[in-house]
Parts: sequence; structure tokens; C-alpha cells
Amino acid sequence: MIRRRLVRALRGEEVDRRPIWLMRQAGRYLPGYQRLRETHSVLEIARSPELASAVTLEPVRRFDVDAAVVYADITLPLAGLGIEFRIDPGVGPVVPDPIRTREAVDRRLTGFDAEASVGFVGEAIRKFLAAGTDRPIIGFAGGPFTLASYLIEGGPRRDLVRTRKMMTADPATFDRLLRRLTEMTGPYLKMQARAGAAALQLFDTWVGAVSARRFARHLAPGLTELFGDLRATGVPTIYFSTASSHLLGEFDRLGSDALGVDWRVPLGRVRTEVGDRLALQGNLDPAALLGDRGSLEEAAREVLQELPDAGGHIFNLGHGVLPDTDPERIRELVELVHATPPYGSR
Repeated sequence: MIRRRLVRALRGEEVDRRPIWLMRQAGRYLPGYQRLRETHSVLEIARSPELASAVTLEPVRRFDVDAAVVYADITLPLAGLGIEFRIDPGVGPVVPDPIRTREAVDRRLTGFDAEASVGFVGEAIRKFLAAGTDRPIIGFAGGPFTLASYLIEGGPRRDLVRTRKMMTADPATFDRLLRRLTEMTGPYLKMQARAGAAALQLFDTWVGAVSARRFARHLAPGLTELFGDLRATGVPTIYFSTASSHLLGEFDRLGSDALGVDWRVPLGRVRTEVGDRLALQGNLDPAALLGDRGSLEEAAREVLQELPDAGGHIFNLGHGVLPDTDPERIRELVELVHATPPYGSR
């Protein structure tokens, strides 16, 4: 029987223990993954259902986390739009020929077929579930704005000057690009839900670079439509971003079931700002896993005390597991979270 703790918390229901999973839990710090990377690239692993499902299973078999997250990369569906890209070690996604004009949007972005272009992600989900584990699996995609920033900038750029310039100087082209990416993301996530994903997370990592006014004008309408469309799957959704506390009022209206929060803002403050409708996910600083057990426990308890009631809270990091993390710290964190009483005084 599949463990339902994660889904119950996402829906604000009571749980026997606070659920925990970690972003990038299936990646760079695990020895099995490190060995695989000696002979395979990130894209080779992600495009092989056998390899991707094996990587996805490793943390579930090592730790008592409450969910797996499919091994993939947010750039994968871009190939289905006809975009050439690569993932450079230590850099991330690189788009050699960026898209910066209306003509490029119309000419170079092709029609998208999720099953034909990224069906291997769905197959990885099915292989994971067929392996006999009792853990649910989370599917995910990149947020349209974050994907647009890679296409416009040509790679990861924290200041996103070219992206912000297009938003202000050529908003019609920016909106057209965002629309195409939104139209791609919906079918991609629905395909993962059909394959058996129990929850869907949208990683809009770079959206914190946008002002609240620009977010409301350019991003919110498409995101609201996307989350509304995904509601028909019956699968709960999570919206995650970083350095975006100035956008909390906008996030509350998007229609996701949960909000993933980075480590920069206390969860209690987020709960006060967004109310009880949204479940919250997060938000331990990933660097806390680089210290000793004592400092980790102190940092984790601070997060737990922000939201004493586990219904409506999923413990996670405020971003992904860092490469130098000792797997033993992961084990200690999971045990601590599960040993904490799920509800405070009522």
C-alpha cells in the first residue's frame, strides 16, 4: 500500500507523522549516483527510464523519506519544442542559440507532444512504482518564467538582465514566449500524473527576480490557468521559488495546493501572510546538513517550531541537497522529523 502521508499533508489533512522529502535527494551526494555519473551524463541518465528510476529509488531505499522525486531536469521538455541545449558540469543548462526576438519565438519553437518527446520521464515513474516500494513519487517541471530565462539568457544568470529587459522593452514577445512554455508545461505534468505521480511540483527557481507588479501582469495569469488546468488530474500541486518573499501575496492567488518556501523567510511569517488555504513546504537551509548532528538538530527544530501542526506542512529543504552533504546527516534529519510529535497544543 502506498504511503499517503505526503498527499494528506498537501491537502491539509491530519497525518500520523510530519512528512519529509528533500529536493535533489536523488542526486550528487549519494555514492550510487556518483558512480553512475562516472560513465553517464545527466541527460543520459534522465533519458533512460532504467537509470532514472534506479537513481530515484536510491534515497528511498537508504532513508525513510515519505516520497521519491523522479530524476529529471527541468530543461528536458525544451527538446520537444525544438530547442538545442546542453547541461555543462558546474554551470547548468546552456542554450547556445538564445531566443530573443518575436521571429525566433514563432519560427524556432515547434509543436509539443509530451509522450513523443519526454515520454521517458513517465516511463521512469512507472518503473519506480513497479519496483514495489510503498512510497509515492513526485513529478515536476520548470516554471515557465524560469525556462524562459534560460532561453533568453542562454544559460543561468542570476541578474537576468536580458530577461527583464525583454519584459519591459518588448512585453508582447516576452508574453508570447511565456505562453508557449506554459502550453508545454501543462501536458508535460499531466503526462507524469497519468504515469502515477502522486504530486506535481513546479520549480520556478528564478521568479524572485521579478517585481510584484511585473509578476501580476505577465506571470500570474498563465500560472493561474496552469494550476487550474492541473486540478482536473486530482493530483495536488506545489509551487516552489527562491528569494521571492515579496511575491507571497501573488502566490496565494495562483491556485496551487502548496507553496514551497526557501530558507530566507521563516515559515511562521509565510503562514501569517498566506493564511491556512495553502500547505507549506520547507524550509531548512541546505547548509545545515553540512555541520554536525547537534547543529543540524538545532536548525531543524527551529523550522519545526515555526509550524507546530504537521497538517499542512511538508518538511523539506529551502533548496536542493548540496553535493558535499554526508548521507548520514540525511538519515538523522529524517529520523528527527518523524520523531517530533505531529501536532502542538490545541
